[in-house]
Parts: sequence; C-alpha cells; structure tokens
Amino acid sequence: MTEPGTGSDRADDRHDRITIENRSNLERTSAHELALACLTAGLEAAHPERVVAERLAVDDGVLSVRDVRGGTTRYELASYDDVVVVGGGNAAGHLASALENCLGDRLTGGAVVTDDPAPTDLLEVLPGDHPVPSERGRESTRRVLEIARDAGADDLVLACIAGGGSALMVAPAGSLSVDDLRAVTDALLRSGASIGEINAVRKHCSAIKGGGLAEAAGPATVVGFVLSDVVGDDLGVVSSGPISPDPTTYGDALAVLERYGIDGPEAVLEHLRRGDRGEFAETRVEGESEGERAETFDDVTPHLLASATTAIDAAAEVATDRGYDPLVLSSGIRGESSEVATVHVAIAEECLATGNPVAPPAVLLSGGETTVTVTGDGGTGGPNQEFALSAALELADEEVVVASVDSDGIDGSTDAAGAIVDASSLEVGDVAFDEARTALAENDAQPPLEAMGALVRTGPTGTNVNDLRVVVVADAAGGDSSS
Repeated sequence: MTEPGTGSDRADDRHDRITIENRSNLERTSAHELALACLTAGLEAAHPERVVAERLAVDDGVLSVRDVRGGTTRYELASYDDVVVVGGGNAAGHLASALENCLGDRLTGGAVVTDDPAPTDLLEVLPGDHPVPSERGRESTRRVLEIARDAGADDLVLACIAGGGSALMVAPAGSLSVDDLRAVTDALLRSGASIGEINAVRKHCSAIKGGGLAEAAGPATVVGFVLSDVVGDDLGVVSSGPISPDPTTYGDALAVLERYGIDGPEAVLEHLRRGDRGEFAETRVEGESEGERAETFDDVTPHLLASATTAIDAAAEVATDRGYDPLVLSSGIRGESSEVATVHVAIAEECLATGNPVAPPAVLLSGGETTVTVTGDGGTGGPNQEFALSAALELADEEVVVASVDSDGIDGSTDAAGAIVDASSLEVGDVAFDEARTALAENDAQPPLEAMGALVRTGPTGTNVNDLRVVVVADAAGGDSSS
C-alpha cells in the first residue's frame, strides 16, 4: 500500500457516481454542457469513496491520514483493542462504507446516522432526517452514543462527521423533546440566520453536539474524519461540532433567537435561560481548569478530508481542460441568495465588457453558503434555486450561463439540487418577468424554474461540501476556445 493520495491507489478514475436527471435537455449549448461538467466534477471530487482513497491508507497495520490542511498522521492499529466507527451526516453512510473498504477486518463495528445510506457489511448505517430532526434520528443517535460510551481507554473511535449531522444526530438535552428541536430548527432555517448562529442554538439544546460525542467516547482515542460544509471550515460548526470544543454560550444562543425574532418554543427558551443562569453546565470548552471536561479533547484529533475547495478545484480543472480560464471568486460566499446572484451576474458582465477580472472564455467559480430569509408562509425552493432565479432575472448577455447546486443534492427541502439558467430561460419557459420576480419575492423559486426546464436534479450525491456555483462566460462565438 502506498502513501495516501499517491500511486495506483489514488481514486482518479472518476467513475460516474453523480447522475443528473434529464441532462441532455439541460445541455442546450456548449456553455450549459461545460457548466454541468464542472458541477459534476466538483461533486465527484468530494465523494467520500474518492476522498478516503486519496487521503487514507493502511500499510503494515498503520493507518495514515493526510489532512487537506497539510501533514500526515499515523495510527498503529495493533495498539488498540477495538476500532469502532461512529458519527452522522448526509455523507456519513458513504464515508463509513469507504472506511470499511479501507480498514477491512481491522474494524470491530460501529454505527452512523444518515439520510443517504450506503452498503456496508459490518457497520450499522442508521436512518435519520434532514434538514429538521426526527424521532427515528433520535433512536439512531442513541445507538451511536451507546457505541461511543462503550469504548475504553485502549480503543480507537473513528468519528465520521459530515454536513447535515446537526439535524440527523438527535439527542435532546434535559427535558427537551424532538418536537421542541424540530420547531426551533425550522424557525432558524427560515430566519436567514447563518449556520454558525443556528448551530450555537443547536449545541445548547443537545447532548451530542458541542463536543458531546467526544465526551461520550472518552477516554478512548478519537480520530475525526470531517467533510466540511461550512464557510471557513470551522470544525466546531460542521454538524454542530460533536467532537470539537464550543466557544459559544447559552447567552449566545439566546441572543441569536432574540436577534431574529424567534419567540419559541417555550421549552427551548426556558432551557437556554436556565443554562444562562448557570443551572446547567456549559458545553465543552477546551482548556477548562478542572473536572473531567478539561480532558475531553486531550485524545481527540479531527482531520479535514474535504471542503468546498475540493469541489472548486476539480471544477476549475475541467474548465482549464476545455480551454477556459477559471477564476475562483471565493470558497466562502455568504449572504442573501438573490443578492449574491446579482453580484455574480455583474462580475460576468464586467468580464464581457472589459475583460476584468478575467477575459472570456472564462469560468467563474464560488462555494460557501448563501441564506434565504423566508417571508410569509414561503413557497418551494432553496438557496440555490433562489440564486438561479435571481440570476435569470438579471442576465442579459447570451454568452453567460449560471449554475448553482447544493452539493448534497437537496436544496432546502426540495427534490432538486439547484438550477442552471441563461438570458433566454424565462422565454424558454414562457415565464413572464413579473411572474418570476413575484415568485422570488415569495420564496417560491421552484415552480418557475421547473417551467423553464432549468432544475438540476441529482438525487442524494453521497457528499456535502456546501454550495457550488459555476458561471460560464463564453467568447463571442459562444463556443469552446479549444474547438
């Protein structure tokens, strides 16, 4: 076996894991085809099967892990009595399956919670729900915590942590119920709050988040394998940081609810108030001066295996291969989806008009996570669909194609990953400008995008590294420069 990411073990065959429904109809021009090729390559690159093959290797009983942030860490598997897997997230099932393929009979057992199962022989892949928690997620999480608590000082616990775990891993704190967590989660998701703000609340309502899983697994050695879906790759925010220290407080959580005008449920508010008064211990903070919690993270090492940059780099490689000049705007884009779309379109227009910041043919790329502030009852859609519809309303140049997807294949609570549009999309769908503008204002982006034939449907992708956006700025002829 070779070092991770080198030699014949590298998974660069790119066999098709991602299938786009009705792709031939979406590929109306060469620019559309390129945008979809960039999206597909990005999602493929962040799939756990490929990531694990590139970043993990076992040689003579030694597990080597290469973190995307640099450096390789090695673990002598024979020095542990048992090696178990725990965790959760959209990609946790596929991550667990890839770990089983990598480690084989060196694994003792384990369980993960996911909404996108993958086949395993030994590990338990248990059901949960996303983006709001459920009772079955709670039952599955009980099993994960049971396995973690059974681990001893001479055991190795491998924690699969992926985006979506905040909803999928359900362990209500104190006397809170799943209904309480569901209600506050739904309100937060509709409020326009950032993921860091949302997770500050979720951590203080949970027994597994904010370092809770690490505490349950102590005194075992805990090694985390993380696929980041948050801006800045803060591992304390991914899945609400089940193996990471939490710098936020009960007071911070209350401030988030106040900031966004969320006035319930009362059980959550009372729980947070009691915690703020000191009636409950704070979530686990690194470096506490006394008590067992000071040692919670002594034997915990998280490894970042993939992030938005993983997907963006792969998309950029496709653009380069096609003779387009790729420009990464940012891997950490955030803000209101419709407004962010306007900025992306404006940059594309500047490219066409002046050749700045890059001359056509070019591909503009960005990652991160935009938000939607839902007004009224809201409609059907998600941040990526709002981004695409807003872009369709702004686009005037036929040379520009805009595509945006959520990398887990589920934008908001819909059956679409996102959408792809150009200046003719409204006309193609026979959608009036005012009709589309009203749909955007009412957070009902999916129906007009459906009429345009613009929705990108992948089904669950097996990964989650946040949003991926591709803006193709073709040359005047509208073709590939390499053709």
